[in-house]
Amino acid sequence: MTIIDDIVTAKPAPNRHPEWIRARMPGTKVYGETNEVLRRHKLVTVCEEAKCPNIGDCYSHHTATFMILGNVCTRRCTFCAVTQANPMAAPPDATEPQRLAEAARELGLDHIVITSVARDDLPDQGAGHFAACARAIKEIHPRANIEVLIPDFRGHKKPLATVVESPIDVMNHNTETVPRLYRSVRRGARYWRTLNLLKRSKTMRPELPTKSGLMLGLGENEEEVYEVLCDLREAQVDILTLGQYLQPSADQHPVVRYLTPDEFAGWRDEAMAMGFAHVESGPLVRSSYHAWAHVEPLKNGSTAAMARD
Repeated sequence: MTIIDDIVTAKPAPNRHPEWIRARMPGTKVYGETNEVLRRHKLVTVCEEAKCPNIGDCYSHHTATFMILGNVCTRRCTFCAVTQANPMAAPPDATEPQRLAEAARELGLDHIVITSVARDDLPDQGAGHFAACARAIKEIHPRANIEVLIPDFRGHKKPLATVVESPIDVMNHNTETVPRLYRSVRRGARYWRTLNLLKRSKTMRPELPTKSGLMLGLGENEEEVYEVLCDLREAQVDILTLGQYLQPSADQHPVVRYLTPDEFAGWRDEAMAMGFAHVESGPLVRSSYHAWAHVEPLKNGSTAAMARD
């Protein structure tokens, strides 16, 4: 790959998405059934809160990414549409793990993704609640794979250990962007903290697959992306996701550039050559989109990669 000029000073991309950015619209019968289950169990999904473009596809496959610990985040990341405020130290809902487990069983999920808002206001930043959700699911649906997409817990080891030692099957923490853009895009986070979390997860439980992802189009350049991929491999990350950043609303960080499907395919090949066990790379790829397929190569000992357009 050739190194492009630093595009951080470029004008924001046009508001109109290119032709390869197409998402499935909601409205199918199965979509409605999934939505009804989630409403009945009073569950929050990142699909809705973060305005994910894949919500129609995921709900139509009877799946969703559960967002625990409420819908108010203590961080102020400029790429995210989730409500940002101080939740006033509201305690975790003790009934949520059971409700989540029952919904997952009712939907027949074999791979369950659980994420959360950042809860820096809680003593353990919500780690105990992640573990409680994992235990509740395994009690009801023991054969289901559980993937957690966690915040950075402010770099504290004890909360991370609480989650890693719980009955989870994949540990996911997103890098999101390149180090230079953290201050403007991922406020409150630190690049070194993300890398340390991923490394510590492998040290604590070496057999546990780890996963991380990047949004592209925020103003990074190719050299910066390549360096991040090298850092993630050095941290022994197994699964990588690369997707196009899409501005949720006028209040969030603008899209600086739309990468083409060919560029995403190029990054997929580059990352696979570095030794990642599986790479999902495409305009509409998101960390939890079709997450069940991400772990199959690890189960089968395969290194096949897939591109999601």
